[in-house]
Amino acid sequence: MAELMALSPCAGLLPKTHGRWTLSEVDPGHLTWLSPFKGQRAALSAALQQAHGLDWPEVGKVSQGQQARCLWVGRDQAMLMGPAPDETLKGHAAVSAQSDGWSVLRLEGAGGDQVLARLVPVDLRVAVFAPGDVARTQCLHVNVTVMRDSDEAIVILGFRSMAETLIHEIESAMVSVAAQGNAG
Repeated sequence: MAELMALSPCAGLLPKTHGRWTLSEVDPGHLTWLSPFKGQRAALSAALQQAHGLDWPEVGKVSQGQQARCLWVGRDQAMLMGPAPDETLKGHAAVSAQSDGWSVLRLEGAGGDQVLARLVPVDLRVAVFAPGDVARTQCLHVNVTVMRDSDEAIVILGFRSMAETLIHEIESAMVSVAAQGNAG
Protein backbone atom coordinates (compact mmCIF):
# COMPACT_ATOMS: atom_id res chain seq x y z
CA MET A 1 0.00 0.00 0.00
CA ALA A 2 1.26 3.47 -0.84
CA GLU A 3 2.21 5.75 2.02
CA LEU A 4 1.17 9.37 1.74
CA MET A 5 3.53 11.99 3.05
CA ALA A 6 2.44 15.54 3.85
CA LEU A 7 4.47 18.21 2.10
CA SER A 8 4.73 21.87 2.96
CA PRO A 9 3.31 24.33 0.41
CA CYS A 10 6.80 25.24 -0.80
CA ALA A 11 8.45 21.81 -0.56
CA GLY A 12 11.44 21.67 -2.87
CA LEU A 13 10.97 25.25 -4.06
CA LEU A 14 12.76 27.24 -1.34
CA PRO A 15 15.03 28.75 -0.13
CA LYS A 16 16.17 31.09 -2.90
CA THR A 17 18.93 33.68 -2.50
CA HIS A 18 19.75 36.47 -4.94
CA GLY A 19 21.73 39.59 -4.15
CA ARG A 20 21.32 40.31 -0.46
CA TRP A 21 17.87 38.71 -0.19
CA THR A 22 16.73 35.26 0.81
CA LEU A 23 13.23 33.98 0.25
CA SER A 24 12.34 31.10 2.55
CA GLU A 25 9.32 29.21 3.76
CA VAL A 26 8.02 29.80 7.28
CA ASP A 27 6.33 27.13 9.34
CA PRO A 28 3.67 29.26 11.04
CA GLY A 29 2.33 26.44 13.21
CA HIS A 30 -1.46 26.48 13.18
CA LEU A 31 -3.25 29.15 11.14
CA THR A 32 -6.71 29.92 12.43
CA TRP A 33 -9.14 32.51 11.06
CA LEU A 34 -11.11 34.36 13.73
CA SER A 35 -14.11 36.65 13.40
CA PRO A 36 -15.85 37.90 16.54
CA PHE A 37 -19.56 37.39 16.92
CA LYS A 38 -21.61 40.60 17.05
CA GLY A 39 -20.76 42.50 20.23
CA GLN A 40 -18.06 40.00 21.23
CA ARG A 41 -14.83 41.71 20.13
CA ALA A 42 -13.86 42.83 23.67
CA ALA A 43 -14.70 39.40 25.09
CA LEU A 44 -12.70 37.73 22.31
CA SER A 45 -9.75 40.00 23.01
CA ALA A 46 -9.92 39.05 26.70
CA ALA A 47 -10.12 35.35 25.78
CA LEU A 48 -7.11 35.72 23.45
CA GLN A 49 -5.18 37.44 26.23
CA GLN A 50 -6.06 34.73 28.72
CA ALA A 51 -5.40 31.80 26.38
CA HIS A 52 -2.56 33.04 24.16
CA GLY A 53 -1.12 36.17 25.81
CA LEU A 54 -2.16 38.60 23.09
CA ASP A 55 -4.99 41.00 22.25
CA TRP A 56 -7.26 41.32 19.22
CA PRO A 57 -5.11 43.22 16.69
CA GLU A 58 -5.72 46.82 15.72
CA VAL A 59 -6.50 47.53 12.06
CA GLY A 60 -3.34 46.97 9.99
CA LYS A 61 -1.36 45.59 12.94
CA VAL A 62 -0.08 42.40 14.54
CA SER A 63 -0.70 41.49 18.15
CA GLN A 64 2.21 39.45 19.49
CA GLY A 65 2.48 37.01 22.41
CA GLN A 66 5.31 34.69 23.40
CA GLN A 67 4.00 31.71 21.43
CA ALA A 68 1.48 33.28 19.06
CA ARG A 69 0.70 36.15 16.73
CA CYS A 70 -2.66 37.50 15.70
CA LEU A 71 -2.67 39.37 12.37
CA TRP A 72 -5.37 41.74 11.25
CA VAL A 73 -6.61 40.43 7.89
CA GLY A 74 -9.76 42.49 7.33
CA ARG A 75 -12.73 44.08 9.02
CA ASP A 76 -13.51 41.98 12.09
CA GLN A 77 -11.11 39.29 10.84
CA ALA A 78 -7.77 38.10 12.16
CA MET A 79 -5.45 35.16 11.64
CA LEU A 80 -4.04 33.45 14.73
CA MET A 81 -0.59 32.03 13.99
CA GLY A 82 1.21 29.52 16.18
CA PRO A 83 -0.69 27.34 18.61
CA ALA A 84 -3.98 25.60 18.07
CA PRO A 85 -6.75 27.96 19.15
CA ASP A 86 -7.95 27.60 22.69
CA GLU A 87 -11.49 26.19 22.90
CA THR A 88 -12.68 29.29 24.82
CA LEU A 89 -12.37 31.37 21.64
CA LYS A 90 -15.30 29.51 20.09
CA GLY A 91 -17.70 31.14 22.53
CA HIS A 92 -16.83 34.60 21.18
CA ALA A 93 -15.95 34.10 17.51
CA ALA A 94 -16.26 32.08 14.37
CA VAL A 95 -13.12 29.93 14.34
CA SER A 96 -11.89 28.22 11.18
CA ALA A 97 -8.76 26.08 10.66
CA GLN A 98 -6.72 27.48 7.77
CA SER A 99 -3.33 25.76 8.08
CA ASP A 100 -3.62 23.59 4.97
CA GLY A 101 -4.76 26.45 2.75
CA TRP A 102 -1.88 28.91 3.08
CA SER A 103 1.78 29.28 2.24
CA VAL A 104 3.91 31.58 4.36
CA LEU A 105 7.05 33.11 2.86
CA ARG A 106 9.72 35.31 4.41
CA LEU A 107 11.78 37.76 2.35
CA GLU A 108 14.82 38.66 4.39
CA GLY A 109 17.58 41.17 3.71
CA ALA A 110 17.97 44.93 3.85
CA GLY A 111 15.86 46.65 1.22
CA GLY A 112 13.41 43.80 0.63
CA ASP A 113 10.87 46.54 0.05
CA GLN A 114 12.80 47.38 -3.15
CA VAL A 115 12.12 43.86 -4.39
CA LEU A 116 8.44 43.88 -3.46
CA ALA A 117 7.94 47.41 -4.85
CA ARG A 118 7.88 45.76 -8.31
CA LEU A 119 5.03 43.48 -7.25
CA VAL A 120 2.97 44.95 -4.39
CA PRO A 121 0.98 48.22 -4.66
CA VAL A 122 1.70 49.17 -1.03
CA ASP A 123 4.58 51.31 0.22
CA LEU A 124 6.55 48.73 2.21
CA ARG A 125 9.50 50.96 3.11
CA VAL A 126 10.30 50.50 6.79
CA ALA A 127 9.76 54.23 7.45
CA VAL A 128 6.13 53.79 6.33
CA PHE A 129 5.44 50.09 6.97
CA ALA A 130 7.08 49.44 10.34
CA PRO A 131 7.60 46.14 12.18
CA GLY A 132 4.19 44.91 13.31
CA ASP A 133 2.32 46.47 10.38
CA VAL A 134 0.08 44.29 8.19
CA ALA A 135 -1.61 44.95 4.84
CA ARG A 136 -3.99 42.92 2.77
CA THR A 137 -3.05 43.49 -0.86
CA GLN A 138 -1.90 41.80 -4.04
CA CYS A 139 1.42 40.51 -5.28
CA LEU A 140 0.86 41.08 -8.98
CA HIS A 141 -2.43 39.19 -9.46
CA VAL A 142 -2.21 37.04 -6.31
CA ASN A 143 -4.09 38.05 -3.15
CA VAL A 144 -1.72 38.19 -0.18
CA THR A 145 -1.32 39.50 3.33
CA VAL A 146 2.05 41.10 4.02
CA MET A 147 3.52 41.71 7.44
CA ARG A 148 6.66 43.63 8.35
CA ASP A 149 8.43 41.21 10.71
CA SER A 150 11.53 43.33 11.32
CA ASP A 151 13.45 46.14 9.63
CA GLU A 152 14.95 43.55 7.28
CA ALA A 153 12.18 40.95 6.93
CA ILE A 154 8.73 40.87 5.36
CA VAL A 155 6.39 37.89 5.71
CA ILE A 156 3.99 37.13 2.85
CA LEU A 157 0.92 34.92 3.35
CA GLY A 158 -0.69 33.62 0.19
CA PHE A 159 -3.02 30.83 -0.78
CA ARG A 160 -1.27 27.47 -0.95
CA SER A 161 -2.49 26.96 -4.51
CA MET A 162 -0.55 30.07 -5.56
CA ALA A 163 2.73 29.27 -3.75
CA GLU A 164 4.69 28.40 -6.88
CA THR A 165 3.49 31.56 -8.65
CA LEU A 166 4.38 33.75 -5.67
CA ILE A 167 7.84 32.22 -5.41
CA HIS A 168 8.44 32.66 -9.13
CA GLU A 169 7.36 36.32 -9.13
CA ILE A 170 9.30 37.25 -6.00
CA GLU A 171 12.41 35.42 -7.18
CA SER A 172 12.22 37.17 -10.58
CA ALA A 173 12.04 40.53 -8.81
CA MET A 174 15.00 39.58 -6.58
CA VAL A 175 17.08 38.73 -9.64
CA SER A 176 16.05 41.96 -11.42
CA VAL A 177 16.80 44.28 -8.51
CA ALA A 178 20.11 42.53 -7.81
CA ALA A 179 21.10 42.86 -11.48
CA GLN A 180 20.34 46.59 -11.39
CA GLY A 181 23.02 47.02 -8.75
CA ASN A 182 20.68 47.43 -5.81
CA ALA A 183 21.94 44.31 -4.12
CA GLY A 184 24.59 45.78 -1.96
